[in-house]
Amino acid sequence: MSVIAVIPARYGSTRFPGKPLHAIAGVPMVERVRRLALAAGSVDRVIVATDDTRIMDAVTAAGGEAVMTPESCRNGTERAYEAVKAFAAPGDVIINLQGDAPLTPPWVIEAVAAEMAANPDLAMATPAVALSEDAYAKMAEAKAKGEVGGTTVVFDRQMNALYFSKAVIPFQREKSAGTPVYKHIGLYAYRFDTLERLVAMEPTPLEKAESLEQLRALENGIPIRIVLTDYRGRTPWSVDSPRDAEIAASIIAAEGEIV
Repeated sequence: MSVIAVIPARYGSTRFPGKPLHAIAGVPMVERVRRLALAAGSVDRVIVATDDTRIMDAVTAAGGEAVMTPESCRNGTERAYEAVKAFAAPGDVIINLQGDAPLTPPWVIEAVAAEMAANPDLAMATPAVALSEDAYAKMAEAKAKGEVGGTTVVFDRQMNALYFSKAVIPFQREKSAGTPVYKHIGLYAYRFDTLERLVAMEPTPLEKAESLEQLRALENGIPIRIVLTDYRGRTPWSVDSPRDAEIAASIIAAEGEIV
């Protein structure tokens, strides 16, 4: 079994063209994510999957591995599949990393890889973190204002996901009940044969309603193991705009480099 981390990196973006090559604290964002994946234990290979030669050239110039994938890929899942389909074995673990999350700690990636390695029958795994009371209050307030960022997840006693939502779930009818709310971290580990099945499936009703690809797996009976982890005091952040990149740089200045 090989563990292959794939970083989808598309050049075109309506809000932020060339985002993967945007420098954050002097380092292109795609290179930051690649270094995080390299620092994660159990990862055997790291590939940047792109649709643009500028990104491919930047990655190879930094000593990394990049492959060209079709411009027709509709999302990062399809791009990850295209990057490995020629050589991956059915039981290989493919970790799909968000190319716009340059502050994801390596130990979060490692936790998901370790879960897949320890349980050969697992089809998929993804991480989540418990929200503090303060973080929960901030998320609830943002959702009340109509913001869509941030996904929560609920799971059963075997740690398999029951549902993911852009809403804050579970609904806290009794605020004193103390039921934790878990925020989903958007990286995924798949067995290659599971990834192959998923990209061949049509989008499902709940997936389209929530705009969450992982619901396609649940709606088709594919279990997703939730791996609880934490950021150990680090600040999570994703980049969707130049302003987000500036904030990411300020976080790195305050907290130091992860790797």
